Amino acid sequence: MAVKKQTVRDLKGLLDSQVMSAEHSEQISQVIKKFSVAITPHVMDTIGDAYHGAVAAQFVPSVLELTETPAESSDPIGDQNHSPLPGIIHRYEDRVLLNVVQTCAVYCRYCFRRENVGSGNAGLTPSQLNAALDYIRADENLWEVILSGGDPLTLSPRRLSHILCQLRDIGHVGIVRFHTRVPSVAPDKIDEALLAALKQYPAVYLILHINHPDELTPQVCEKLAMLADAGIPLLSQSVLLRNINDDVSTLTRLFRKLLVNRVKPYYLHHGDLAKGTGHFRTSIEHGQKLMKSLRGPVSGLCQPHYVLDLPGGAGKVPIGPQYLQTIGENRHTVEDVSGCSHLYTDDCLPDEADPLS
Repeated sequence: MAVKKQTVRDLKGLLDSQVMSAEHSEQISQVIKKFSVAITPHVMDTIGDAYHGAVAAQFVPSVLELTETPAESSDPIGDQNHSPLPGIIHRYEDRVLLNVVQTCAVYCRYCFRRENVGSGNAGLTPSQLNAALDYIRADENLWEVILSGGDPLTLSPRRLSHILCQLRDIGHVGIVRFHTRVPSVAPDKIDEALLAALKQYPAVYLILHINHPDELTPQVCEKLAMLADAGIPLLSQSVLLRNINDDVSTLTRLFRKLLVNRVKPYYLHHGDLAKGTGHFRTSIEHGQKLMKSLRGPVSGLCQPHYVLDLPGGAGKVPIGPQYLQTIGENRHTVEDVSGCSHLYTDDCLPDEADPLS
């Protein structure tokens, strides 16, 4: 009988799988003490012999993680400033994050919560979960609940069903969104039991974290088809990562392959200022040039929002390239996708007719 492959979680596993050199063992041990490691068998199979490839770079620890810059933080997007009780992050009026678990199937080396998630971290206790659900019940402005963490799809279908049934009974909650990497890193977890659990809520959306077209293996695509066929809307969020996906060709292949698998590109995140992640970040100017290069030659369906999650907790803002410049009252110059400038004069109604004025 074949031995079942296990998730790699320590230095021995990394060395045995030959995804790193023994000469860096001491430094990698220091990295592992600070930031958790988990690489699923599926990801190991995807890496294959490409130990220095785009997939390996996202999950295999590097000595570069020991280098920190002054701007980097343990809480780079200000989660703590918006957490009134365990499991709740309430940054926007109509939506709230419900972080049920603090563990993931894999640990991305650039994660903005990398110091708060890991195999040694517990999720919410039953009493903490009840308190979080009571918080959602009490605020009728909350229309959307986002299950994040950690990765909520690491929970059993039974626990997911329980949570979704609780949310279904809250009249003002319109949709439930999941942020997850599971379909692309542990596709075997996508089965009929999980689909049945997700259907407990009439409007569930899955936001899939996928950064490179090589992650969309045949097995992953098969599971995405199961989810889409079950009527679950699929969107993606990717992180712009230096030397991994920060070129037009890779992003084009990624976004097109996602769409072919019925996944709408939703967000392209600029890298967060998490500790030890400077080697992954590009400049904002580089990201804007990439987005400008995609506009026009690549289908509009392929265009995600290029966003920055502001340090301190002020939220996400779009930071894509600008095409319009105001040069006078109701007069603008607009740059087209070929770089040519056009004058646009807006014959608009008087300001007093504007309901926003």
